[in-house]
Amino acid sequence: MPRLGRGRRPRLGWPRACDRLGRSGSECRRMSAVRSFDELSDVVRATGPVVVAIAGGEDQQVAAALAIGLEMGLILHATLTGDPAAILALLPANAHHSVTILPAQSAAEMAALAVAEVAAGRADILIKGAVDSGAYLKAVVNRSTGIAQSDVLSNITIAAIPGLDRLIGATDNGIVPAPTCGQKRAIVQNTVPLWRGLGVSVPKVALLAATEKVTPAMPATVDAAQIVGQGIAGFEVAGPMGYDMAINPRAASLKGAGENRVAGHADLLLFPNIEAANAVVKSWKFHANAQTGSIVLGGLVPILLNSRSDGAQARLNGLLLAITMLAGQRAGH
Repeated sequence: MPRLGRGRRPRLGWPRACDRLGRSGSECRRMSAVRSFDELSDVVRATGPVVVAIAGGEDQQVAAALAIGLEMGLILHATLTGDPAAILALLPANAHHSVTILPAQSAAEMAALAVAEVAAGRADILIKGAVDSGAYLKAVVNRSTGIAQSDVLSNITIAAIPGLDRLIGATDNGIVPAPTCGQKRAIVQNTVPLWRGLGVSVPKVALLAATEKVTPAMPATVDAAQIVGQGIAGFEVAGPMGYDMAINPRAASLKGAGENRVAGHADLLLFPNIEAANAVVKSWKFHANAQTGSIVLGGLVPILLNSRSDGAQARLNGLLLAITMLAGQRAGH
């Protein structure tokens, strides 16, 4: 039977993964970069299960992803907020003993209760269910009870694109509409624990624009030049550059950037605005047959904010990213 109580938070991190894989701590930190969601699933399973808090559990895709996560051993326990009867109707009977349901009616109440689970240390990951994004993020950034840590929350989508030899990230495609130069730096810095968890020691960041030439008529090129000039600790940044030059070595060579270590080999694409990032990510999903997962960065814990068109697999991929980010956070302490 589901419990109307509180979940317990497990210990999780690379030390446990290393123990199970027979690696020392130093060997663990030198693990090669994860290149697919299948590889990521194998790594994450070795780190141990997590407790999740779901704001608005009355969502069929979230329920499906939760059931898979429980079956795979990724999730130890889930606390869901919303209507108990509606939530239980979506879950298989064998999952009922692994969930706690906190009754709530409004979207604001559902979001607030889920955030409170994280703030109190009873959950490792926050997941958006059947609540609107506005109410969800409002609870996250609440000055008194929220869980925002960075001045800038940002969204990143990680994709496994057929034909590409690595996972690639795109940001910000979900939260910051038109980031300033300072916000762009913060958005990149937010990704540190995620890349650490993915085994990418020095991520290559491409600062995207419509042209490689710096021109005041295109502010994105000016921002890129400033960021490259200042640098970002722990990252190799380059730009401005077009999308083709960032991901395709041949295009980079034809444009005379063959010696640039980021051009053609970018791990992270920093877009000039949310429209461009959102459109490209959706084109990956629907035209490139990419597997994707998304996560919100800059909070006390990983935060999942999925698109309404995301199916259970994309939501499960987001959970995999969240768990590996947790491991990356703890490995950095």
